[in-house]
Amino acid sequence: MKAANCNGKDEELTPQNILNELSEKWKIPLVSEAFARKLDENDTLSYIRDEFHFPKLTSLPKVDKSCINSDSSCIYLCGHSLGLQSTRVRQAIDVWLNDWADLGVHGHIHGRNPFAACDYPCIPTLQKLLGAEDKEVGVMNQLTSNLHFMMISFYRPTAERFKILYEERSFPSDEYAFQSQIRFHGYTPEEAAIIVKPRENEDCIRTEDILELLKQHGQSIALILLSGIQYYTGQLFDIETITEAAQQQGCTVGWDLAHAIGNVPLKLHDWKVDFAAFCSYKYLNSGAGCIGGIFVHSNHFDKDYPRFDGWWGNRDATRFQMTKEIDRGVGADGFRISNPSIHQCATLAASLQIFGEVGIEQLRKKSKILTQYLQCLIEKEINQATSKFQINILTPKDPKQRGAQLSLRIVGADARQIFDELERLGVCLDSRGDIIRVAPVPLYNSFIDVYRFISVLKSVKL
Repeated sequence: MKAANCNGKDEELTPQNILNELSEKWKIPLVSEAFARKLDENDTLSYIRDEFHFPKLTSLPKVDKSCINSDSSCIYLCGHSLGLQSTRVRQAIDVWLNDWADLGVHGHIHGRNPFAACDYPCIPTLQKLLGAEDKEVGVMNQLTSNLHFMMISFYRPTAERFKILYEERSFPSDEYAFQSQIRFHGYTPEEAAIIVKPRENEDCIRTEDILELLKQHGQSIALILLSGIQYYTGQLFDIETITEAAQQQGCTVGWDLAHAIGNVPLKLHDWKVDFAAFCSYKYLNSGAGCIGGIFVHSNHFDKDYPRFDGWWGNRDATRFQMTKEIDRGVGADGFRISNPSIHQCATLAASLQIFGEVGIEQLRKKSKILTQYLQCLIEKEINQATSKFQINILTPKDPKQRGAQLSLRIVGADARQIFDELERLGVCLDSRGDIIRVAPVPLYNSFIDVYRFISVLKSVKL
């Protein structure tokens, strides 16, 4: 996005300042459709939109077909739940289907994407997205499975240090995993779980409150495992600061990066994060339930942790020698269990190609402005311009403390009714109770998408 700052200090401008300066420079009202279209014209990443399939309104089950243009695509702002399909996916799948048909079992080591090494094409871009070094990233399983496998190795409670610290409103699957691990080791969640919460009348958790809990209870905490970006509020945690403070207390530190990878730049190696787990079907656009992955810091490569082994944790060179004892691979590779799915790795690699070409830093730059534009229109076109309802934004207002998602609480109207009406009018969103979660994804969402969403939101009938 080209800012209007003539002093060469664009990097010092806040996203809102950039929007204000562009509106002034172009002499176009910020809240107008013309401004949104001008933003898209000046977006150097706008071409990427054509790399993805947008669902047509006629395909969606809850759309009122009587009030739509049958050729139109939906307003898709749900990439935080399921990313869109890349146009490269079909070709990637055709490659392995053809190899399977033509080569049969020989496709494991021959062909254009050998089945036995199908995860390796994903690794270089994942390393960049995670800020990882060689051998620190592995592609395997799904998110909760990976959390369990990581905790088998990294949650090693003792009589003095046995607690797990995690955030209130963790994704339910995460909390189930934490509680079951606690019980597996003979404790109860009541005695071994420390849940950090927002302050009264606040929605997000303050970093200083996490640090204070660590000071008070750090000597009894075996593991701190937080979400990089909190799924419910959209808050981006200060991973570096929290990791450093926890490790100073002797705690092991893991992160669930489901909503962070592909959304914000990460530097896990430099931040000395012990381990992390992630899925790939949200911002990485690999497809529902697709293969996930892990990060293990190189500081742990020479440590003999307990773990559940499988033959894919064996070194490539000796895997098919079928020895009785595992010849474990280095780093994250040594934590793998089973051979990865060729079709899942193919769809993931297809999307990661785009990330590799564009770069997460460029996407983050656009994302800050795109999400700020959404916030700005909510404030100006809903909260200041309509009396039907108001919107409280749970997500931090500071762009540095959030990713692409804004979590909205409706005030003065029924959130479910509004959500249902938005779906009827062709908007794809996500709701959790009384919260509507909206994510303008910089890879494929445009500024006109955001403008159209606000226009539809203003038009809902209550």
